[in-house]
Amino acid sequence: MEVLGAIERRRRWRYEDKVRIVEESFAAGVTVTDVARRNGVAASVVFTWRRQAKLGQLGGSLAPLLLPVELAPVVTDVMPTPVSDVAAAEPARRSRRSPVIIEIALGSGRRLRVDRDVDADALRRVLDVLDRR
Repeated sequence: MEVLGAIERRRRWRYEDKVRIVEESFAAGVTVTDVARRNGVAASVVFTWRRQAKLGQLGGSLAPLLLPVELAPVVTDVMPTPVSDVAAAEPARRSRRSPVIIEIALGSGRRLRVDRDVDADALRRVLDVLDRR
């Protein structure tokens, strides 16, 4: 009997599938084990892909960069503004929500702080520029 080739048992995952699975694993209320089972992959592989994604080493041309994010309450020492002045100064799209500041640790002690209404495309461009430095 002649063996012409060995059967490869490893599945080759497309970059887009890896990204989808990693993003799914970071969703609120989801466990990595459940995501792995749904997608037919070992949980350890999903953890490896998550680590690679955080380091920008997942592969593909548009590897997602996942940064640690920490939410903290905003403390301001500003005098309250009369409601009539706030209504005139606030854009119509903003509601009367309390301010929430998102602080993104960029490494080397640098942090970027934005409010919850930041434009996602603008933030992405800023992070791209800061990542190149």
